Amino acid sequence: MAYRNKVFVSFDGDNDIHYYRLMRAWKQNDNSNFRFHDAHDLNVALDSSTEVTIKRRLKERLKNSKVVVSLIGSQTRYLYKFVRWELEQSVSLSLPIIGVNLNNKRSLDKDRCPPIIRDQLAIHISFNAKILQYSLENWPDMHQQLMHKEKSSAYFYNKSVYANLQV
Repeated sequence: MAYRNKVFVSFDGDNDIHYYRLMRAWKQNDNSNFRFHDAHDLNVALDSSTEVTIKRRLKERLKNSKVVVSLIGSQTRYLYKFVRWELEQSVSLSLPIIGVNLNNKRSLDKDRCPPIIRDQLAIHISFNAKILQYSLENWPDMHQQLMHKEKSSAYFYNKSVYANLQV
């Protein structure tokens, strides 16, 4: 398998793209420690592309990803065409998943989380650069350890992790 070093971001493109753009701005800010290699930089899926073509390109991005960030907004759980498919692929590839609640909740939000990952091994955090960077650096290894122990449930960081990060 080729070395995976990218971060795949799954999100509601109609309602939550500004959060994805903010993540990219954090990455480009010289005063920020936030860093990630964006899987969406790999190739371009045009709006005029067919669903099959788009999914093929998304699968290529996923296969080159180290971790998946799922931005969870108010409508995310209802999205089946691409978001659910991306998360299904992520689960089948055993990729670590970081569920990022856009409503500041720091644990699994059963009302918003896509059903496909509610009972999967995933960490759930609030939308903040510091906790997201911490998760990108730490969750993949923790995910591997938990998989070896055959764990398969939602995880979250306790208050002390957020306090240490000053979030």
